Amino acid sequence: MEKSLKSAEYARLIALLVATRHKAGIRQQALARKLRKPQSFVAKYEGGERRLDVVEFIAIAEALGADPLKLFRRFVREKSG
Repeated sequence: MEKSLKSAEYARLIALLVATRHKAGIRQQALARKLRKPQSFVAKYEGGERRLDVVEFIAIAEALGADPLKLFRRFVREKSG
């Protein structure tokens, strides 16, 4: 099994988070402030250098004003679609 950090599925998950951030009109720096993390945290997971866990996914989605469950359902639905 391919490492999840380099997998196409993981890249698709990150692309969904990036698209959600762009749609919300939030820059990396502003998102990092909301998460109480350095801007490099956002840059590293968006750039594929750092893997997110599910707790971080939820925090990021909520910081972007998105429902984490709906976002995850969209991710799963698009895989099968």
